[in-house]
Amino acid sequence: MIMFFIKFEKIYAQMEEYYRQLLFRHLDGIVCIPILGCLQENGIIDYIKLNENFTLHEVAQFKKSNVGYLHVALRCLASQGILKYQSGENPDAIVFKHSEKTLPFLSLVTLIQPVYARFKKSDFFTSVHWNSSHKEEVQFLFSEYRNIQNQLKKEISSYAEDLRLMLEGFFVGPIIVGLGMTGMFHNYFMESSFTAEEFHKEPQLFETILEFLSQLGWFSEKNKHYQFTDLGLSFAKKATAYGVTVSYLPMFQSLDKLLFGNATEVKEYTLLETEKHVNREMNVWGSGGAHSTYFKAIDSVILSIFNQPLDQQPKGILDMGCGNGAFLIHLYTVIERFTLRGKHLQDYPLFLVGVDYNTAALKVTRSNLISADIWAKVIWGDISDPSQLAQDLLENYAIELGDLLNVRTFLDHNRIWEEVVTTSEVKYGLSSGAYASKGQFLSSEIVQENLKQHFLKWKPYIEKNGLLLIELHTVNPNLVANHLGKTAATAYDATHGFSDQYIVEIDNFIDVLNRIGLCSQSEYFKKYPNTDLATVSLHVIKSR
Repeated sequence: MIMFFIKFEKIYAQMEEYYRQLLFRHLDGIVCIPILGCLQENGIIDYIKLNENFTLHEVAQFKKSNVGYLHVALRCLASQGILKYQSGENPDAIVFKHSEKTLPFLSLVTLIQPVYARFKKSDFFTSVHWNSSHKEEVQFLFSEYRNIQNQLKKEISSYAEDLRLMLEGFFVGPIIVGLGMTGMFHNYFMESSFTAEEFHKEPQLFETILEFLSQLGWFSEKNKHYQFTDLGLSFAKKATAYGVTVSYLPMFQSLDKLLFGNATEVKEYTLLETEKHVNREMNVWGSGGAHSTYFKAIDSVILSIFNQPLDQQPKGILDMGCGNGAFLIHLYTVIERFTLRGKHLQDYPLFLVGVDYNTAALKVTRSNLISADIWAKVIWGDISDPSQLAQDLLENYAIELGDLLNVRTFLDHNRIWEEVVTTSEVKYGLSSGAYASKGQFLSSEIVQENLKQHFLKWKPYIEKNGLLLIELHTVNPNLVANHLGKTAATAYDATHGFSDQYIVEIDNFIDVLNRIGLCSQSEYFKKYPNTDLATVSLHVIKSR
């Protein structure tokens, strides 16, 4: 019996690993299908086929481009092994070369053009509120998917499967997010068979979607009754993992403008307007679910801090970039239940502050905190302006920013860009990242200097109680290309690169901190995964 369970657990672990790899390949496809389609339409794919070796500057001259975003796009192809990549500090020094995959893979890209053309003007991919008007569109898209799949089956090249997986992810991502956000993955439907009429107000449209997912093996079907398979159930539970990448599809619909037109039009909006380039509600939903994976990792830090003598503890916690409030709720729960501070909240109340730049996120945070019966202040703030935040806290709530434990998850790379000037004496380690501000190319040296200036602003406010931080990072694309299905780095690089966010390698990040007298305390440092493919790190940052 023991051997049976050991064998079962091993098989289960292998299946979960396979599902995880498939999920990563799907995320690759969500960003790569639009990139490939846009580059094909604008002649860049043909340019690549004819030039075995070219610089970023040369290809940008061939087709007048916003060099920074073109860099992002081509680097994503390198992360998929379609090109080889040599990083550099300027467009003349950044070199792309053919790999063995280049020509056989790119010869297939014309197959996706009907799908890409439809995608650019479709709201099916960018909204979860589907209706009868989407029926014809969905039927067309799924018909094209089957046609492309049949064409790819005729190809001798092994890279046809790479394109098929990309295309599958491109379709699956928006569908699973739409179903997840609208409640289909409720336990009732996970455990029972159901019909389209039982769930959706547009049963014919929903039936078409279910038929498609059944062809992928996500549902079994008998007499129009559907039930999750193990494969489908696994992905239903991982629905939020698609949320952040899918939330940026409005931006990918405007790749033509980002790469070759007026890039500022895509992302310009006021604080009172809805963002054009991202579905923020979807982004908050996806990030809340995905980030919960790392919440347990910070528990030991919180326990250590709030089990200190009461007079040595921070007066509270400030969560910058509070998103949906899940992180703040988690921290409060851990403190209340498992720490010395939790036993003395009457005499030593915990001052909680949720801060976000986005008003939609603040609304969600307030609602979730109220539902959790947790008292906290929820206010607007800008991570790039801690002095203004400190002033607001002092004037409105009589609390010093430095008296709080500052925490944040996946935010410092999303600071508002400010121009910096480097001198010849400033030398940073070369990053393999692709960076842009409003389409303009940014060198990795400039980005790291900007990151240094950013943390200098925060240094006075984290010297006393520290900064608990989880951050996102990039990985060398040539390394990613050798481990397809092992990392979501390509999706991260695309969504963040096109939206002017600046993720650097872990080593470069730590080096920047060290240059200004800050350090990541070694006893708390973690990276995920714990390999060279790490895209996430956890730190407690204090002065040396």
